[in-house]
Amino acid sequence: MSALFCIHGHFYQPAREHPWLDAVEVEDSAAPFHDWNARITAESYAPNAAARILDARGRIERIVNNYTTISFNFGPTLLRWLDQAAPDVAAAIQHADRQSLDARGFGNALAQPYNHVIMPLASRRDKMTQVRWGLADFRHRFGRPPEGLWLPETAVDRQTLAVLAECGIGLTILSPHQAARMRAMPSGEWVDVAPDMLDVTRPYLCKPAPGLQIAVFFYERTLAREVAFGELLKNGGAMADRLAGAAAEAAWSDGRLVHVATDGETYGHHHQFGEMALAYAIHVLEGREGSAFTNYAAFLADYPPSHEVEIRDLTSWSCAHGVERWRADCGCRTRSDWHQRWRAPLRAALDWLKEQVDDVFERAGADVFHDPWAARDAYIDVLLGRTSEALQHFLLVQALRPGALDDRRRALRLLEMQRHAMLMFSSDGWFFDELSRIETVQILRHAARVIQLAGAFSLRLSTPFLERLRPAESNLPTYADGVAVYDRLVKPAIVDARRVAAHYAITALFRDYPDETTVYAYRVTRRQGQRVARGARVLLVGRVDVAEAATADTATLSYAVLHVGGTDVHACVRDDWDDTRHQTAAAQLIETFETAGVTEVIRQMDVVCGRDFYTLRDLFTDERRQVMAALSEETTRSIESAYRRLFEDSRGLMAAVRDADVPLPREFLAAAEFVLTIDIRRALISPEPLNASAWHALAEARAWGITLASEILEPLLRARIERVLREADGVFMVEQLADVQRTLDNAGDAGITVNLWQAQNVFHVRLAPRLRDSSGEVREALEKMAERLNFSLDALRTHVTTPS
Repeated sequence: MSALFCIHGHFYQPAREHPWLDAVEVEDSAAPFHDWNARITAESYAPNAAARILDARGRIERIVNNYTTISFNFGPTLLRWLDQAAPDVAAAIQHADRQSLDARGFGNALAQPYNHVIMPLASRRDKMTQVRWGLADFRHRFGRPPEGLWLPETAVDRQTLAVLAECGIGLTILSPHQAARMRAMPSGEWVDVAPDMLDVTRPYLCKPAPGLQIAVFFYERTLAREVAFGELLKNGGAMADRLAGAAAEAAWSDGRLVHVATDGETYGHHHQFGEMALAYAIHVLEGREGSAFTNYAAFLADYPPSHEVEIRDLTSWSCAHGVERWRADCGCRTRSDWHQRWRAPLRAALDWLKEQVDDVFERAGADVFHDPWAARDAYIDVLLGRTSEALQHFLLVQALRPGALDDRRRALRLLEMQRHAMLMFSSDGWFFDELSRIETVQILRHAARVIQLAGAFSLRLSTPFLERLRPAESNLPTYADGVAVYDRLVKPAIVDARRVAAHYAITALFRDYPDETTVYAYRVTRRQGQRVARGARVLLVGRVDVAEAATADTATLSYAVLHVGGTDVHACVRDDWDDTRHQTAAAQLIETFETAGVTEVIRQMDVVCGRDFYTLRDLFTDERRQVMAALSEETTRSIESAYRRLFEDSRGLMAAVRDADVPLPREFLAAAEFVLTIDIRRALISPEPLNASAWHALAEARAWGITLASEILEPLLRARIERVLREADGVFMVEQLADVQRTLDNAGDAGITVNLWQAQNVFHVRLAPRLRDSSGEVREALEKMAERLNFSLDALRTHVTTPS
């Protein structure tokens, strides 16, 4: 008889991609990372794929993949991003599922509805699409059908469970307070249950509708709270003891399971090093006789339900008031001094918008699809395939006239309108306390995309939508209401073909584009282009085709952009010219540029193109910053020249001042820090081996008492160390490992602590296995490197295998 344990992690991020660009733009609140997906990946998703187990001396004994042991679900919107931005992490997650499938007969991974909508607040049609899309995404990522599905926020009603059962889902997980009553099967008496009365160590059978059934696991709520909000993750041994204690309290017998469910981000993001506590707790429990880990599907196969349950409709795990957190000022909040009166009007405005576009989808869709709603369900195959073949197959099955180009465009507009209409209900938009937070702004941007797409079907929804959004009150005086939030944070993000052409034209000042190029989710094809320069001034005049990937909409546009110098850029775009009109206007602008001053060129641009113009502020965010950085390089070079001259000219005198024990002038120290930091950065970026000058610069900074900017140099040092470890091989291995040692020595002397997490992973996978068959200098170098990277040599000699 074994004590069986299951720890479930719900890993999820909303779709952070810009609704028009299909890419995550920089999010300053996530600094020093590019965006929150990247930050949480570094703090949780990646560490859980390579979690450290330490020995008594704090050295790495093992590196393990937690996903091979725990039950987990990853939201489709997060997995899509991981596949593109962190493929090694995505691969580790998928590999863990395959390993658990081999070991237990059932994989650890569960599915999730597509974009984390609160299912009880969705229509039955949307529930069905959310589940079908989630299942298709799961099969695409994991190569198998899922046994179970995690409900966003565990929000549930009977209709939701019926949809799950209809779609072939065998199990889900809820909080014990979501159980209403239970009975022993087949014909025991129904008994009302409170959370503390429910035996959460057994699965229950739920029959949400005639002929349908699904197994429900109710997680151990007290234990889950201690993990998520208490102190358990400060000590993996304590967590193991607490889990074992819960098993003992359960008066253990076969057919019982101690299990907890929390946000997966608990392990590492919410609690730093939480993934290590989890790994150690698993290690301890697996080492105890009579203890084992399993997953829900494997447990259910061995121990089917003996009791039946009915659930409480309209409940969730994170709202004490049911599901009111996502439609009312119910009191659930993260900040006590702010109201959430904006939640109800936000929900009402989006519900209204959804009704409008559902109606047009059904009516207009009937002209292009055999069944519009069946086509929407099947559209996930196009989204996952993202190939012309996938689209062609979809149209062949779903379209009334598969070969009609106009029908194809109408079909894609309708389907994209529906996709964004579902994305605008992602739960994060309501979860927090302020209307202007990035999560709420994101769902409003999806709403703006819906409104734009609906315009192609003669729907003018912007004004009535904003009137419904106006009662949404912000907590910040900067944003009076929902309209102010929309005007300031949503409208500037709206993209059309004109803006894409303007972005292309302005960035073409600073880079050479091929005749065909990709600008985010758009394909830009150059038809004509001329570049004229007079001194520092540059004029570009051109004509391009802009094709949107998602809808196949294509526009031909003309542009002119004038760069006077520095940040002074003036661009204009026309979308109503034919080739002849473009050529005439281009000739006029070029003649004016070559014969007149700047003011007259701009006046002529206004005459031929209209008064609407674009500047650097209209570039998409990441490129705007890149362009501004490039434009500031000349100024930086001038500053460097002045500082370097000051530093070199004053070095001897300043050495004498220092030796006389007189404080050095701040001006000199500022120049020295600036110059030495630049020298070290250049050496670290260079692919060449680090030479003595780089270490001399570090030593000189130390001699002047300068603390170099760790936030600038540490990422460069880290990247160099990781690169050398990846490349270390053959006859040069000893020299390459010595280079890493010197880099670490000099970083330490400069007071810079290098994050060695990824370097340890690289060493563990690539180089540690060579300890088996190496000898002499190579073995000595490997052992020194292992110790420097904080590995236990004894453990390495025992476990010289890749992470499980």
